[in-house]
Amino acid sequence: MDKSTATVHGPGLMGGLTGLAKNVFGLLVSRLELAALELTEVRNHVISLLVIAVLAVLCSWFAIAYGTAMIVALAWPAMGWKILLVMFLVFVAITAFLGFKAKAMLKEGKLAFPETMSELKNDRDMLL
Repeated sequence: MDKSTATVHGPGLMGGLTGLAKNVFGLLVSRLELAALELTEVRNHVISLLVIAVLAVLCSWFAIAYGTAMIVALAWPAMGWKILLVMFLVFVAITAFLGFKAKAMLKEGKLAFPETMSELKNDRDMLL
């Protein structure tokens, strides 16, 4: 087989596999770059969420402590120990509400990788 015949039929099996490997590697690198970019965005959201949560918890503790002490002191002559039960039930209800609110915030999807997941799904569909 001469040189002109080899160029007409393409690079052959090894050349094709090498080209495929280069394309797959390039695709993998571009997806990793996209994931890294989105990870920095998600990281910023997580840090902001944690700072806000810590400050909210700290302020809540002070508010709860002072408010509870005041309510118990004012209501003790009239209600006695029952005021402690009322305060307990109020705090259980508030805790449940805050738990559901936090769960709803996480379901909003700000901590997800929508672009990366979309591209990976497109890649999977293209390869299959």
